[in-house]
Amino acid sequence: MTFPLWKLSASDLARAIRDKKVSSVEAIEAHLNRIEAVNAGLNAVVANLAEAALDAAHLADEQIASGADTGPLHGVPFTIKDVFDLAVTATTMGIVDLKDKMPATDAPVIAHLKRAGAIPIARTNVPDFGVRWHTDNDLHGATLNPWDAARTPGGSSGGEAVAIATGMSPLGIGGDMGGSLRFPAQCCGIVALKPGFGRISRTITSNFDDPPMFYEQVACVNGPMARHVGDLRLALDVLGAPDPNDPCWTPAPRNSGCAQSPVRVAVTTDPGGDGCCPIISAAISKAAAILSDAGYMVEETSPPCLDETTSIIERIANAETQSYLPDMLPMMSKAAGAYLQGLVEDTESDLPSYMNAIAARHRIAAEWRAFMQEFVLILGPVSSMPPFEVGYDLAGKEHLQKFVRSMTLTEACNLLGLPSVTLPVMVTNGLPQGVQLIAGRFAEYLCLDAAEVIEAAAGVFTPIEPCIQDQY
Repeated sequence: MTFPLWKLSASDLARAIRDKKVSSVEAIEAHLNRIEAVNAGLNAVVANLAEAALDAAHLADEQIASGADTGPLHGVPFTIKDVFDLAVTATTMGIVDLKDKMPATDAPVIAHLKRAGAIPIARTNVPDFGVRWHTDNDLHGATLNPWDAARTPGGSSGGEAVAIATGMSPLGIGGDMGGSLRFPAQCCGIVALKPGFGRISRTITSNFDDPPMFYEQVACVNGPMARHVGDLRLALDVLGAPDPNDPCWTPAPRNSGCAQSPVRVAVTTDPGGDGCCPIISAAISKAAAILSDAGYMVEETSPPCLDETTSIIERIANAETQSYLPDMLPMMSKAAGAYLQGLVEDTESDLPSYMNAIAARHRIAAEWRAFMQEFVLILGPVSSMPPFEVGYDLAGKEHLQKFVRSMTLTEACNLLGLPSVTLPVMVTNGLPQGVQLIAGRFAEYLCLDAAEVIEAAAGVFTPIEPCIQDQY
């Protein structure tokens, strides 16, 4: 092939390797060369796994040559957000004290991808412990948005989003407890799938001795990031494999949540109540028009109880986070520590408030379930603000709370365990503008179906050449 291999989708690469049009070694080398070419100016990749990746690629090619049975991602490179265990490479989580933390085995989702034939080529940057919507830490430094270095690449999967957006990787794995897959995808112009509760193993470590608290159990999920919606579908089929150590994993069939035509779509533009940036409203309108033209029944209306969402999350998640602070803060950078303290301060943390919030979550889940009997999909913003300027989230509680409200719809998905797909639909003022689609429990494929309709009409906007590359 004369077309640069780093521009191909994961699905196309897998097909080309399977058909012997390219070798896995060629695919891996192309992406390693791309990392070498652009990462210095972006700081997305923080650990290069070139030697092991090339060894695995040679083995993959030998298996193809011998006619062995191969997996759906055989020989395809992928990158890993640096919170997931990958055997004998440090899982740092952006923390200096963890720079030598070497796991003995792979996290379940990494093992699933490797069993499907995918080859890890690099680890990507995260904020400290993955708890910030901007990617920076004292161990590896800041990751830059390839569209505009003055804007955040998002977090906490910011390094992963940048790597995929610039062709360093066709496919990645990240996590999401409050938009950590979807916000970086919006910032960088790629696609991401936040699966619903139980669809994909939520375990990021091979150590099962430290069980998560309640909100992390129900809200934190792992999912794929890519440039093409079809790659999310392929990855979901792989990542949905069983995890015997995750009591939340559910053997849901692929056709869960099937809907009769026409599919009704609720469109909401201002879930946080602070207004929506006009260019993001325009992106939502464009996506709604595409779905309408394709036969979806589109109506502007909002799901219930959005005005309660932020408060409930704060009373559950922030109250639990306060119990972690004494252990976490001494290891965190000054900026990340200040951010986390600003996020949780003034949160009601008494037991009655905490228990009442958990009870309210159950009530809201019931109201959303009833709403989604009528509206099968919800279309809206990831954030009703564009990617913020670097430092905005540290500029005081008022700024931070405004951004949190802008993420109301996104965080509602985590609170309620619902699946969502994020994808770009246009580029305005030099930045990608995206939307998200939300469905009911175990209806990831309904989100993917609609996202593919939008993508077919709107196009794919990455990989890009970093606009900041000439600064280095």
